[in-house]
Formats: sequence, structure tokens, C-alpha cells
Amino acid sequence: MTLKVMIVDDSALYRQMVKNTLRNVPDIQVIGLASTGLEALAKIPELRPDLLTLDVQMPDMNGLELLREIKKRRLGVKAIMLSSLTAQGAQVTTDALLAGAFDFIQKPNSNDAETNRKLLDELLSEKIKAFRESRSLTMPARRAIDAISRSTESKSKVDVEHSLTDAAVASVKPIPATSSAKPSRIDAVIIGTSTGGPLALREVIPKLPGTLGVPVFVVQHMPPGYTKSLAARIGEMSSLPVQEAANNMVVEPNQVYMAPGGLHMGIESQRGRFTIITSDLPPEHNCRPAVNYTLRSAVQAYSGHLLVAILTGMGRDGTEGCRLVRQHGGSVLAQHPEGCVVYGMPKAVVEEQLANRVVPLEKMATWIARMVEASRTAS
Repeated sequence: MTLKVMIVDDSALYRQMVKNTLRNVPDIQVIGLASTGLEALAKIPELRPDLLTLDVQMPDMNGLELLREIKKRRLGVKAIMLSSLTAQGAQVTTDALLAGAFDFIQKPNSNDAETNRKLLDELLSEKIKAFRESRSLTMPARRAIDAISRSTESKSKVDVEHSLTDAAVASVKPIPATSSAKPSRIDAVIIGTSTGGPLALREVIPKLPGTLGVPVFVVQHMPPGYTKSLAARIGEMSSLPVQEAANNMVVEPNQVYMAPGGLHMGIESQRGRFTIITSDLPPEHNCRPAVNYTLRSAVQAYSGHLLVAILTGMGRDGTEGCRLVRQHGGSVLAQHPEGCVVYGMPKAVVEEQLANRVVPLEKMATWIARMVEASRTAS
């Protein structure tokens, strides 16, 4: 199906560059250009685009203001933000993601036009692929989960929050809601997410109690320069302090540590003292930070006493790490497809039969807190 795209940018150079780039992406039709947010707002009802490429910083109405107006008027169009890496640009981009922007790309800052074109081509192709994938989630969640169940050999079922108990998902080690089995000790929580992650994190982290009792590590796929502002915004809404992780930072309970954009986040343990170690080792599955990297490190540091939540995101990052967690006795929650922006990362975990539970996004914080508390009571 052809995607109808409108390009909104106050720079004629970038409007042309994005237009030229989208010509190389299959099944894309550029149906309009706008140089201001107000112009775009006037054209959207007539042209009815599926997607905007939207400049973050514009003089009359910036990208965030336009997004809010689109939501207010229920115009039903999604946006990929184009952000310049400045303090203001990063903050507005973060706020746009929390306001419902689909994703963002960083504007190339090279003076070489060909380099800029190639970079935009690569980034836009990747984001539009994710957007297409998000549009495929129109089937009811029951059908999606049943399809996964039929594709697996195991007939066992994972427990889904009571409002969705008729959905069956294959699992190697289901944990029924009424289980009397002694829960494994949980010493840390790790959350992995990608596309749609900022909105998902806004739903989960502020609902966690300030007395959770263990540290929370968050791996959100982002480039450098954006995770600090995301951590700050999420922290403003939360009982738990939220901060961007830094090398040699000492880990404390009741704190949320967000992997810094562009760096892997690991955890080291020495005599019961846990420390964050960041790394610029190569990306894994084209991701840095990578969920798999953090999970491998955490399994070693915490001897497998982990609870992992895999939220919305494209790709398979986190799957092998979850396998390692399960092999060492930890537990894994996967977000239900119905609330995912892109059902990729949780789907891969479920298909590999690594999820103990499939949980709707709005119930994820409740399950995390409940399982941590149960493990504390049991121990």
C-alpha cells in the first residue's frame, strides 16, 4: 500500500533533500510540502497524509505545537520528527515523542550534500519501514497471539492479565497468576524498548512505587544527546528518581538508570557493590545501546535474579538476552501486541517462548511491582 507523506520544514534545502530521499523509498507518494506549521495545519485536512516528516524547530509553530494541534483536532496523522542536535532541539524532540510522535531522525550536520542525502536515505528508510510495520497491527490482538501460538510446538500457555485471559501464548515456563510456587528472588528490573518506547516508558515508570526496593535499568534505543532529556521528563512524572546512566555510577535501589544514547550500558558487581560501566563497543543488531548487551551483563552481576520487561520496538534486540535470563532463573514480561507501536521486540521474545507473561502496557507497572514484592516476601 502506498504511503502518502507530507514534508514540513522551514528550510527549502531540507524540504528538497527529504523529497529526493523519499523518491528512493518504494511505495511512497509525497503529496505536499509545507514551510510552516500553520501551512501544514491548513493542508492536512485536504491532502489527508498518512505521515508527516516534521521539522522540530520552526518559527511560527514548532513541531511540538503542531503535533498538539493535530491531536486536538483529531486529524489522525502520524509524524517522524527531524531534529537538530541542540539542547533545545533535543528537549523539543523528547517532548514530541512523549506527545505521540511516531519517531525521530537526527538532521545530518555535514556540509557535504551527498553525505547528507545518503544518511537521510538510510534513516528515513528505516523509520518508514517501522511505520509500515506499525500499520500492520490493525488485526485484533487475539488473532495476533493465536497465530503465534499455532506456530509453536508447545501447547503450554502464558498467563495474560485477567482482562485478556482468552489470549493464548506459548511459553516454556508459564507462571499462572494463582501460582503458589515460591517466586525467584528479584534484585533488579530491566526494561528494553525501541520505537514507541518514550510513550511506553511514560506509561510504566511513573506507575512504579517509590519503594520498589530494587534498581531499574532502562535501555531505550536512541542516539547520543536525547536520553538525558527523556530521563528528565520521565523523572518529573515519577516517584522513582530517573537519570541518564554514566560510567562508574554506583547503583542504588529505588533508582531508574537510563542507558545513555549511543553507548552500551553494563553492570559490574564487586563485593555486593554494583556499578554501571558504559561502552562504545560495536552496535548489536544495529543498536547501541543494546538490550542484549545490558542483559548479558546483568545476568552475570545479579546471578540471574532479574525481572525483564520487553516493550514496543522494531527488531529482535533483547531476545537472546531474555533467553539467558530464563536459563539463569529470571523472569520475562512481554508487552501485549494491542498496545505496541511496533510489535517486533516483544513478538520475538514470545515466538521464542521466553515470556512468562504477556501483559497490556497499562498493567505492566502493576505486574512489575507485584512480582518484585512477591519475591521480597518469599525471600
